[in-house]
Amino acid sequence: MLELDLLLTGFLEIGYQDLDEQEKRAFTRLLHYQDQILHDWLMGQAVAADRELRELVPRIRDAARR
Repeated sequence: MLELDLLLTGFLEIGYQDLDEQEKRAFTRLLHYQDQILHDWLMGQAVAADRELRELVPRIRDAARR
């Protein structure tokens, strides 16, 4: 999905370097989810059950707005 590519690429360019090691591992875990699940999380249509992912999603969205 193009929207996911844009959001995730933007985050990698702007926000990823600010993550600590645990958050980077969470980001790697996030990438293993299916596109539709990621899309729903990143568009605010669903919420991740995993606390680390739930906290990471808004940071990804915020980075894409910059």
